[in-house]
Amino acid sequence: MPSSLYTPAHFAAPSLAAMHDLIVANDFGLLIASDGDDVQVSHIPFMLERGRGDKGTLLAHVARANPIWRLLETRPALAIFQGPHGYVSPRWYATQPAVPTWNYSAVHAHGPARLLHEPAELTALVDRLARLYEDPAAWSVAGQPERFIDGMVRGVVGIEIKIADLQGKFKLSQNRPRADRDGVIAALEASGRAEDRSLAAAMRATLPSE
Repeated sequence: MPSSLYTPAHFAAPSLAAMHDLIVANDFGLLIASDGDDVQVSHIPFMLERGRGDKGTLLAHVARANPIWRLLETRPALAIFQGPHGYVSPRWYATQPAVPTWNYSAVHAHGPARLLHEPAELTALVDRLARLYEDPAAWSVAGQPERFIDGMVRGVVGIEIKIADLQGKFKLSQNRPRADRDGVIAALEASGRAEDRSLAAAMRATLPSE
């Protein structure tokens, strides 16, 4: 594809582990594929295998009727994951004058895709993805009728992305004085929005140790 995520040095992701953590915590991502003319985008859940490859491997599946997988036969994949985000008011800064901004974290994963068509591979993949969210004692792929499973796997295509490039941007006020950062965190923690409070926690994790 390739694409680049604009990231000033002070907003760079602190580590591979931090980027992996964001993917796992926000695993419903965007899958993008393009041949230069056609661009296909799908919103799907992913599973990350952290230790498989230098930067990890992503697993997912899409409906066989979804044209995105045909682009992935010859083109690399881009998967985008977004963490908590929110508006930052200049009123919350100790330093004045100031302007509004938006704080957020995002990770872009690029890499070649291997498509899975074989029924046994697809069955195992769907089962693994379901186990991330489902109590196997309550529901599992293995517990379904064989004819149902056969029909299910015929209707999907598995996708395995070996991450070749991982870019992370954690824009969390690291460029502001400590008093400004403390003011933003306090305002977000007092918010009624759960996402604001999650954003405050992400900002607090970037503060230097005292």
